Amino acid sequence: MMLELRTLYFEDLSVGMVERLSKTVSSSDVVGFAEVTGDRNPIHLSEHFAARTPFGTRIAHGLYTASLISAVLGTRLPGPGAVYISQTLNFRAPVKIGDTVEVTVTVVELIADRHRARLSCACMVENEIVLDGEALVKVPARSESGRQARGSAKDRTKGRLKPSAPSQR
Repeated sequence: MMLELRTLYFEDLSVGMVERLSKTVSSSDVVGFAEVTGDRNPIHLSEHFAARTPFGTRIAHGLYTASLISAVLGTRLPGPGAVYISQTLNFRAPVKIGDTVEVTVTVVELIADRHRARLSCACMVENEIVLDGEALVKVPARSESGRQARGSAKDRTKGRLKPSAPSQR
C-alpha cells in the first residue's frame, strides 16, 4: 500500500471533502509494527496466547489501525505539509489479521484564521466501525508555500535548537 502523494493547500479544502483508503492487515504488518514500536504484547504476536483471549486470535495493534488514518492525512487529505495538532481515537472493535480496514477521512470544519482543518476519521471492517475519532491538522496555505526556502538559513533556524559543536578535549 503506497498512496500517491497529493498536496492540497488550505484554500483547496472544502467541508465535505472525503478521502478513502483500503488496507488488508497482514501478519507481517503487525510484526513490523511491533518491531518499530517495541510493543511486543503477545496478543498481537502469538497465536497460542491470543487463542486464550476473548478475541480467540491475534489482533492488530490499535495504533497500527490509527496509523492508517495518518497515512491518509499525510499523503492525500490534506497531504504533504499537513501537521497533526491533535487526534482523538475511540477503539470500538478489534482488527484481526486478514481483515480489510476501510479508512474514511472527511473535512468537517475549516478554521481560516489559523489554517486548520477538523477531520472526521473512521475505520471500518465489514461495515462495522472498529475505530473512529477526530483529527485537527494545520494545513499549509498556498501563500505560505515555499516561504521557508526564500528565507536565509539564519531565518530558517530561528526558534530551533542548533546542534552543538563537538567538544574537544
